[in-house]
Amino acid sequence: MGIDLGLVVVLAIILIALVILFTFVPVALWISALAAGVKVGIFQLVGMRLRRVIPSRVVNPLIKAEKAGLDIELNKLEGHYLAGGNVDRVVNALIAAQRANIELTFERCAAIDLAGRDVLEAVQMSVNPKVIETPFIAGVAMDGIEVKAKARITVRANIDRLVGGAGEDTVIARVGEGIVSTIGSSQNHKQVLENPDSISQTVLSKGLDSGTAFEILSIDIADIDIGKNIGAELQTDQAEADKNIAQAKAEERRAMAVAQEQEMKARVEEMRAKVTESEAEVPMAMAEALRSGNLGVMDYMNIQNVMSDTDMRESISKSGKDDDQNGPYSRPHTDN
Repeated sequence: MGIDLGLVVVLAIILIALVILFTFVPVALWISALAAGVKVGIFQLVGMRLRRVIPSRVVNPLIKAEKAGLDIELNKLEGHYLAGGNVDRVVNALIAAQRANIELTFERCAAIDLAGRDVLEAVQMSVNPKVIETPFIAGVAMDGIEVKAKARITVRANIDRLVGGAGEDTVIARVGEGIVSTIGSSQNHKQVLENPDSISQTVLSKGLDSGTAFEILSIDIADIDIGKNIGAELQTDQAEADKNIAQAKAEERRAMAVAQEQEMKARVEEMRAKVTESEAEVPMAMAEALRSGNLGVMDYMNIQNVMSDTDMRESISKSGKDDDQNGPYSRPHTDN
């Protein structure tokens, strides 16, 4: 009975050891590597486990590279994985570059991957160029007519400038700037409509791909359209502004004229007040003359008679003017 119990304990220990071995040590992966002709030691796989590297993420790409005829060291793949790179994508890019006869080293490929760019897509774009379509870009010709153009840019990835090179947004912005400049230098919008290829030729000759991660192969105008008459709108706005300025100045002159008129009326009332004040001093002067004996009573009566005659003549002259206004056939007004 004791022998059977000891045997069971030994078998259990062996079973646990095998489970731990197959769990911690990727024996199946090691066997696959040996079958593919890749020399990977069992202790190397254990070391990957200890360095918290998933062995399959490194060994499988290494097997793929070996079958494709690439000579890549295991340590480089493991180092790229520890740096946060995508080992499988790098190996795929190297295989695609080799098939397309594109010179690409592992170091440059790893640098492109760590820079955040899709290195496999870049290699594919080097073989199969990509077409970038711009939105409608508006420019104004010299005659004031707005012209809208849409371009298609055929680009090819430049492997040497992928690290540190500008992206698609920069290419679109530069092409848009070139289109606006070319339209703006045209004498009229008809020239642009007649020769839209002049835009692409002018823009392409400016070397807009310098400093970018792409090589511009061609720029084609896909669509062109007429927009607003910007020149007429500007002239209309200027005329409206001039009219508002003229109205403001006229209103200012009118206000000054009204103020001057009110000032003249005030001066007239002031002069009338002075005349009335002077007339009020006449009776006082006459009374003083009578008291001092400089004016006699008869003289005063003669003055009164003269003033009465003057008032009568003024009344007669006013009534004569009223009759002239009514006409010779006018009837006198009678009360019923």
